[in-house]
Amino acid sequence: MRAFRKQVGMTQEQLAASAGLHVTYVNEIERGKRNVAIDNIGRIAEALNVAPALLLSSAEPDL
Repeated sequence: MRAFRKQVGMTQEQLAASAGLHVTYVNEIERGKRNVAIDNIGRIAEALNVAPALLLSSAEPDL
């Protein structure tokens, strides 16, 4: 998720606001400290303008 967020030039704060999530939650997901709920995967994917499946794969975005 971090790579996709950085590719679109968003901060964690911007992603959290766009997805309607708390910035601490986004930070903990990126650090592997929290499991992300399936409905939040959709919200994050929409905020990043990527398919939800991309967030579930180990693929890195084309930089």
